[in-house]
Amino acid sequence: MVTWHAPKAWLGGPNLDSDVLIEVIDGHIVSISSGDATKADEALSGIVLPGLVSAHSHAFHRTLRGKTHDAGGDFWAWRTRMYEVANALTPDSYRESATALFSEMVAAGITTVGEFHYVHHRPDGTPYRDPNAFGFAIIEAASTAGIRLTLLDTAYLTSNVAGAPVLPEQVRFSDGSIDAWRERAVALAEAAEGNPMVRVGVAAHSVRGVASRDLSAVAATAEELGAPLHIHVSEQNAENEATLTEHGVTPVGLLARVGLLRQTTTLVHATHLTHNDIDLIASGGSTVCFCPTTESDLGDGIGPAIELADAGVPLCLGSDSNAIVDILREAHRLEQHDRLRLTRRGVHSSEALATAATSSGGRSLGWSGVGIAPGGEADFISIDTTSNELSGTDETLGAVMSSATRSSVADVVVAGIAKRRA
Repeated sequence: MVTWHAPKAWLGGPNLDSDVLIEVIDGHIVSISSGDATKADEALSGIVLPGLVSAHSHAFHRTLRGKTHDAGGDFWAWRTRMYEVANALTPDSYRESATALFSEMVAAGITTVGEFHYVHHRPDGTPYRDPNAFGFAIIEAASTAGIRLTLLDTAYLTSNVAGAPVLPEQVRFSDGSIDAWRERAVALAEAAEGNPMVRVGVAAHSVRGVASRDLSAVAATAEELGAPLHIHVSEQNAENEATLTEHGVTPVGLLARVGLLRQTTTLVHATHLTHNDIDLIASGGSTVCFCPTTESDLGDGIGPAIELADAGVPLCLGSDSNAIVDILREAHRLEQHDRLRLTRRGVHSSEALATAATSSGGRSLGWSGVGIAPGGEADFISIDTTSNELSGTDETLGAVMSSATRSSVADVVVAGIAKRRA
């Protein structure tokens, strides 16, 4: 057993607790109590939070950092450049780039990542000798970096909402059929069993990437595996318009029709929603993952975050394209975007932002124990209150969520093991 002392810690609620002792055995928190640093084996500094969670990441997009941001155009123009990068990948190069990204995440206080993984095969669509070569490369990268991983194996079988075949630049994303995708994804999940730091979830790329007739099979696979299910939804108005034309409903309406809106489902982006969409998401108990930096960078728009939260929809955060890796900044931007959109301040509470940055993201990825509490994973970070960002502020949760960035992160502990010490 190792006991960690936190001078101040966020255990939930609006306030911080002082002199918190966190007892850890085999990577899990076994008890929380009060006491000074003399009663601990290890001392943390500043303000201690649960480990941050990036619930939506595309590791290979990191390669585009600094190369597309001044190019102009919209999401669809950016996508062309992204395809060029995707089609140059090999399992080895993906492992290298993912290792670098995941290491950057750990240094930024991110202890859990959801990797939305859709590059599966060779550029011509033929499988590697091991059809899950890319998946295992990502798992190895996470292990090297020391981050907790949910690998979201993604079905990507069509190029539009009408179910047309994938485009030439999308061929390596496709397994050819929903049955072939399921067989490969289940094999990956079975191979990862027993690894305490890895879980395999499933995803449908979008209502553009999986035909409506196959979406229910993705949900059935998630249920079979007891795994979370993620999907991009309504990131672009063009997707909404095409879905309305083809199916007579919005993308969220289509997901409700085929039974995908469940408590284990996370909708990524959800930028362009109707009031009825919000009601459907809330009724299904699904989570929404916002990626404010990427949504800004690609010119997607600003989603209705507070309307979803007020309807009871859990919110989480992702670094998505990884143009910037800073979940504290993502939380800050969630608040700032709603301030700009609604022309008022204090839209989301500090507690709600901290929850979105930590435990809500963990639950969306199938890790129910994210949070500083008995039975939870021993993943926590400390925020340096003497950092440039926080110097002179009050030592409160509000100060952290309004001002701290990745530069404020001092200590990082994953599964009870220190990955970074100030």
